[in-house]
Amino acid sequence: MQLKQLLTEDRAVSPVIGVILMVAITVILAAVIGTFVLGLGDQVSESAPQASFSFDFNGSNGVNITHEGGETLEESNINVSGDEGGVTETTAFPSTIAAGDTAEYGSVAEGETIRVVWTNPAGGSTNTIARATAPQ
Repeated sequence: MQLKQLLTEDRAVSPVIGVILMVAITVILAAVIGTFVLGLGDQVSESAPQASFSFDFNGSNGVNITHEGGETLEESNINVSGDEGGVTETTAFPSTIAAGDTAEYGSVAEGETIRVVWTNPAGGSTNTIARATAPQ
């Protein structure tokens, strides 16, 4: 074999480099597919909104809940509930809840914890974004 012929021959890339590239591509594809199969890619959009609510309990077993600030919320994604389960809506929030909007609820028992619960519109998860306990 002549040295000139060895230096000028460039038929293919080294098999070792080819194997390394194939392994790297396989690992990257497995990571991307695994992320979506396990649902980890969707968790970013499932975080609860940042909103502040105030609770004004009145003497007639009622509570006024006011959106004090933060993100604007859709009323269809909000649920108000109590530990005793008897909380009833007297005056509803508007369809889009912005800062300053108020809703009135009745049938609140003494010492009952009232929660404002946000339901993810994509389904599956709920988050309590505000809570207060009625005075005894």
